[in-house]
Amino acid sequence: MTPIRQALRGAILVFSLCGPAAAQETVKIAFIDPLSGGGAPTGEAGLRHFQYMAEILNARQKQFRFEVLAYDNKVNPQETVIAAQKGIDAGARVLVQGNGSSAAAALTEFVAKHNERNPDRQVIYINYSAVDPSLTNEKCNYWHFRFDANSDIKMEALTNFIKTRPEIKRVYLINQDYSFGQSVRREARAMLKAKRPDIEIVGDEVTPLQKVNDFAPYITKIRASGADSVITGNWAQDFNLLLKAAAEAGLQASFYTYYAGGTGGPSVVRQTGLAHRVFEVTQGGANVGDAATQDFEATFRARTGIGSTYPRAFNAMNALVTAMQEAGSSEARKVAPKLEHARLKPYTGSEGFVRPDDHQYFQTMFVSSFGPMEPGMRFDEEGTGWGWKNVGRVETKDTLVPTTCRMDRPS
Repeated sequence: MTPIRQALRGAILVFSLCGPAAAQETVKIAFIDPLSGGGAPTGEAGLRHFQYMAEILNARQKQFRFEVLAYDNKVNPQETVIAAQKGIDAGARVLVQGNGSSAAAALTEFVAKHNERNPDRQVIYINYSAVDPSLTNEKCNYWHFRFDANSDIKMEALTNFIKTRPEIKRVYLINQDYSFGQSVRREARAMLKAKRPDIEIVGDEVTPLQKVNDFAPYITKIRASGADSVITGNWAQDFNLLLKAAAEAGLQASFYTYYAGGTGGPSVVRQTGLAHRVFEVTQGGANVGDAATQDFEATFRARTGIGSTYPRAFNAMNALVTAMQEAGSSEARKVAPKLEHARLKPYTGSEGFVRPDDHQYFQTMFVSSFGPMEPGMRFDEEGTGWGWKNVGRVETKDTLVPTTCRMDRPS
């Protein structure tokens, strides 16, 4: 037999053994976040991240085709549960939610009950931004995976940075009045006392979530207190209106934040004129990372029209598709054991992994300040001519916090 005929015979044999190519499986993802009201810009930005990653992964591999379904929960726990059920009824087997820890708590409880009652329709809950520590402690759930650092991890990084700044003497705390905001104020007090006992807390109050339309009275209090710095976990409308009032009042204080980089945030920070006096603790930013990461950022901006305020969405989707590929399935019961052992390099930073004990993803953390563009800064934000500059870094190993999670695992 000639070599050519031998090769042809071998090819036919391989083809017959392999059989027809497996059909591509469609994986529906129910994105549940505020898409109306004061939180809408934040929710819409998150949606664009997940839609973009679905496009990227659909082009990168052919085993799974991701489809993102969008549901508006109005930052309301009851609406969140209703949206989750609608998504499941539409065929979603992955639920994604982030903005609002009260909504996250309702969703994780719903998912646990749903999966117990519906073993043939189990779902995985990907949390990309709800950071109340209880979600991976006393409220932990086998089906819940958090890809954002919890608020205690963020405050640890932020206060480690604050302790190096001797000019900080008087701090004012202002946060939203729900589980997350309460966690921020509690840990800020405890960690500042431990790391900088000389700092005086000159104000500490909470405001209704996404219900304050004018923060001028609060800025007046901050000014009267003599605070040189403000710590806030406020996000979306509650951050933007706070900084807008600060700009209008000419308040000359530094702001240490969780979410200054959210949609609209850079624009109002620019209005304050506080160059490199507004800081944010994040998992990285546009001007952090190697050339390949920044090229990805450039493509993302060109495609979506926004900057990557949620690099954790990229991490979550990459971890999800890898877990599905390893499991050879999109079934939650097969994917969850793979996902809880995920190890992947984060979008920015050196190391990232999911801890099986509580399903918290750990990653490199950064502190950045916002100001005029400088050499080495490739991206500005929202056309302001200002960008984020990295001023602090915490390696993954130094972000680990203990957990009290006692996870109920399916038998």
